[in-house]
Amino acid sequence: MNAVITFGPALVAVLVVLAVAGALVVRFGGLARGRTVLVAAVRAVVQLALVSLVITAILRSGWLTGLFVLLMFGIAAYTSARRIGGSGAARVLRWAATAIAAGVAPVLGLVLAAGVVPFRPIAVVPIAGIVIGGAMTATSQAARRALDELKARHGEYEAALALGFTPRPAALEICRPSAGQALIPALDQTRTVGLVTLPGAYVGVLLGGASPLQAGMTQVLVLIGLVAAEAVSVLVAVELVATGYVRRP
Repeated sequence: MNAVITFGPALVAVLVVLAVAGALVVRFGGLARGRTVLVAAVRAVVQLALVSLVITAILRSGWLTGLFVLLMFGIAAYTSARRIGGSGAARVLRWAATAIAAGVAPVLGLVLAAGVVPFRPIAVVPIAGIVIGGAMTATSQAARRALDELKARHGEYEAALALGFTPRPAALEICRPSAGQALIPALDQTRTVGLVTLPGAYVGVLLGGASPLQAGMTQVLVLIGLVAAEAVSVLVAVELVATGYVRRP
């Protein structure tokens, strides 16, 4: 029995139904504009189709692989900057990139230097993509939560200043606890792996012909690496908000 999802009319119909249903729930539930769900779904289809066309050529070259990883990082930094700064994304772009890189670089450097991930394009690209994506999401969530908290509790921030706190410690007292909640998804996924979910890395390695033990080791590496990368990115993002480098227009 084929364990791989096959393309066909049924798959297309299911994807359309799911996208439209998600958009309707978001729209009529007052959560956001339903259009955002449809745009995200269409972008996912188009982007993955394009990547599928070029990924084989990219994986044949170490230089192209490196450029592709840098492209992923650049898009992640820009996406995070837009989430944090809105119309002022350009002003916070370098700081979003700094927070993401602070989490990604040591994790990728360690797993590659230790040899636990082979220094081959077919292994580097998926691991890099997963870690960069996790750090991007954590950076966006942590910075947004920190900025929202400072705005909502500005009176408490000023009270801390009146008590003798300098701006950075005063801001950290207000925004650090809520910003730390950005780690909850990664921590919950790590705690419940194998009991609630079988994440993509595990399933992908299994489908690639590896043993369940190899798939499990790969997934554990990914999950713990994600937690480490996101923890560093969240810490740096909170520091950047507290010191005033990241702010909204």
